[in-house]
Amino acid sequence: MPVYYDPYDVAIVADPYPTYAALRDEAPLYYNERYDFWALSRYADVDAALMDWETFSNSRSDILELVQSEFDMPKGVMMFSDPPIHTMLRGLMSRVFTPRRMAAIEDQIRDFCVNCLEPHVGSDGFDIIAELAAMMPMRVIGMLLGIPESEQISVRDANDANLRTKPGAPMKVARADAIADGRIYADYVEWRSQHPSDDLMTALLNVEFTDEHGVTRKLTRKEVLHYTQVVAGAGNETTGRLIGWLAKVLAEHPDQRRQIAQDRTLLNRAVDETLRFEPTGPHVARYVARDFECYGTTVPAGSAMLLLFGAANRDPRRYRDPDTFDINRENLAHLTFGKGLHYCLGANLARLEGRVALDELLNRWPEWGLDYDSMQLAPTSTVRGWEKLRITF
Repeated sequence: MPVYYDPYDVAIVADPYPTYAALRDEAPLYYNERYDFWALSRYADVDAALMDWETFSNSRSDILELVQSEFDMPKGVMMFSDPPIHTMLRGLMSRVFTPRRMAAIEDQIRDFCVNCLEPHVGSDGFDIIAELAAMMPMRVIGMLLGIPESEQISVRDANDANLRTKPGAPMKVARADAIADGRIYADYVEWRSQHPSDDLMTALLNVEFTDEHGVTRKLTRKEVLHYTQVVAGAGNETTGRLIGWLAKVLAEHPDQRRQIAQDRTLLNRAVDETLRFEPTGPHVARYVARDFECYGTTVPAGSAMLLLFGAANRDPRRYRDPDTFDINRENLAHLTFGKGLHYCLGANLARLEGRVALDELLNRWPEWGLDYDSMQLAPTSTVRGWEKLRITF
């Protein structure tokens, strides 16, 4: 029977790896008639596609439902652009999203983790998603942007709602520009423009750059709102899911967990191997801008292509024992943050949050198990991770 894959199938999403293996071996270029998309699953092919932006364009975003929607994408949106506009926008973002700014908030991130975890010392367990993972990314983005704590929950829920899907169904796209317009921040941006401080929002309001028309200017208010949305939305779902996977995978690999507990220099390796083994974003979509030939088949221009990170990260052509979780493996490189032009700007921030959260978890509980009966996967087609994950002591 020919292999079947779609990103909405609840049974496949629960354990996609046998399907990914079948795709790599039997249909390395796969076409799904029902949802009209193509997919690449081998590491070498996904890697090459990420580097070839002229064929695999981001101009219609990296979410399948948006790539396929009939809406025009808003102009000047980094997630929906390719060079030369993307180069300019990304250069702008990297000037405000600096390693120095991220390092400066590590102590704040640690304090937040301590405050979340400390009340559970002495208990028999807790839901790490509800008590830490769901809140932490937004709190960290709040630290970077300077969004007051009282506002952060409503902002997080609005962001998550944009990515939600009904189990087994594609995401509904009402208006493509609504996903990136950032209007939930409008009052706050207005207030911050009158009360500057040393945060990313103030930097965005004041940064000067040369736009595609050669004009040196500041960002418009609409552009500032959009960037705020990108930073908040991107860092929110994915990083929260990473913390959930760290808790689950290390519960199931107690020997490696004990190794990390004894040698904290292994924290970074643990984070990266978890990102390879259970990528929080299992795929991205691209718009096929020109005909693409592969495995004797032509993918016509105008098609939607899924690049399956989850399959590529476990390709035996690339990794020894790919289905084994091993923090000591030689080759820790993975595609979870993408590659090339659209490499995730927040990758270092996600790694920092994962490392600090795991460090503080191990400081209190070197041993933990899982309550399998209550575990629940989150219903999104773009992000894969846990909605409920109770760890037990």
